[in-house]
Amino acid sequence: MSTHAPVFTSVELLSLGVYHAGFDGALASSTPLQLEWSTQLVAAGAMVVLVVLGGTLLLRNRMNNNSSASRQSITGKQEFKTDREKVCELVDENGGRMKQSEIVDSVDWSKAKVSRLLAELEEDEQLTKLRLGRENLVCLPGHEPTASKSTDNSDSS
Repeated sequence: MSTHAPVFTSVELLSLGVYHAGFDGALASSTPLQLEWSTQLVAAGAMVVLVVLGGTLLLRNRMNNNSSASRQSITGKQEFKTDREKVCELVDENGGRMKQSEIVDSVDWSKAKVSRLLAELEEDEQLTKLRLGRENLVCLPGHEPTASKSTDNSDSS
């Protein structure tokens, strides 16, 4: 009885599926083949994990985009207002009257920009600025204090 491992040809090893470059024809132990399969299994497992993780992230992003799209449609109306519209809306929300300094405090604009916008709005007769001491009172049409309205008595003479 021989104590040596049987010797196979390259063709026999190929048909058995265990021939690799560098083998000299002797039947190798199963360790290199097991290492190769374990490496492939690890790589396949890693790819499965990446696909699942990628799918989960994609699904989460789509859900977030859908919910943020509905939020944007609601807030989109506010985002596309002109500065002049924002000022008029702010004054309207405060009862139709507001001090100019309160407008400056309510918006993130400089005093000069607010003053310029109010002058444009007054010129277009969209609001009225009344001088109260050192402050301006900004009023929408119809919300001016009664004492500030002039009475025109020229028709009665």
